[in-house]
Amino acid sequence: MKLNIALLAGDGIGPEVIDQAVKVSNAIAKKFNHEINWTPALTGAAAIDAVGEPYPDETHAICEAADAVLFGAIGHPRFDNDPSAKVRPEQGLLKMRQKLGLFANVRPTFTFPSLIDKSPLKRERIEGTDFIILRELTGGIYFGERGRKDNGDTAFDTCTYTRAEVQRLAKKGFELAMTRSKKLCCVDKANVLESSRLWRETVQAMEKEYPEVEVSYEFVDAVAMRLVQWPNSYDVMITENLFGDILTDEASVISGSMGLMPSASVGEKAKLYEPIHGSYPQAAGKDIANPLATVLSAAMLFEDFKLVEEAQAIRDVVNKSLAEGIVTEDLSEGGKAYKTSEVGDWLAENI
Repeated sequence: MKLNIALLAGDGIGPEVIDQAVKVSNAIAKKFNHEINWTPALTGAAAIDAVGEPYPDETHAICEAADAVLFGAIGHPRFDNDPSAKVRPEQGLLKMRQKLGLFANVRPTFTFPSLIDKSPLKRERIEGTDFIILRELTGGIYFGERGRKDNGDTAFDTCTYTRAEVQRLAKKGFELAMTRSKKLCCVDKANVLESSRLWRETVQAMEKEYPEVEVSYEFVDAVAMRLVQWPNSYDVMITENLFGDILTDEASVISGSMGLMPSASVGEKAKLYEPIHGSYPQAAGKDIANPLATVLSAAMLFEDFKLVEEAQAIRDVVNKSLAEGIVTEDLSEGGKAYKTSEVGDWLAENI
């Protein structure tokens, strides 16, 4: 297969972890006789510095023309610490999601056998954990009307959803549940929020189209609690943008490190793959960041192109690296800490 992949390294540790995912992907391509054409493009603070815009038109054109996008991370402290900044890296991320129509964020959470005791949760609570959160990505409070009034002393952000937005996300949730254990949980706050009541009634109306799927409805605060108590009781969850943002970060540490979890953002046509961690600017340029989340994001990319054996080869070599202690400092616990680039080299060589 020939794949054309847009490569958006972004900011902070983004370029370093992306480099390792490229090494691994190229090793897979060589082993399985595929061809990958990589096209780099600017985004985030790097793009602001270069052209004054966090998601330039040229970058969008490259992403649109590609079969998929492999994305690193965006963000820089000089913008975080400047509330008056008019242009921010994160604006590029929201713009990219909106322009590419990436309405569904797919975030798996699972455990690694060799790391199960590194989790902040007890072994008996997390063994068997394997669930996916589908987060709606282009609606809700992040895209609603916002502003200030009363001379700036009052601020407001509006959460707005249409039935169509809920339906297209829920459809992906039902379809995903059908490929797994046929359990779907709709996470909302329907006892308080009108937007959540729309979510619940819309999903309820869709149940008859998927009679084999067992559907449950839970309030977001209860789910936040149960993710700590019984994470292995969930399979597929669907939720709105803000709730999904918070719950997926909570879920990410179940595995033992946020540097381990991959994700995908998908639309009707476009597909983007990225680690769930941020740009971690404190580690930028030090060759110490964990690249495994980005490498596993590349595995998700291969799997979505029906290259299942290739995706499994990546997961197998990642599990091997963890079992043999070929890890960066976040997982070394007093043992040898390998450099980001050394981990990438080891994975590629073992493939």
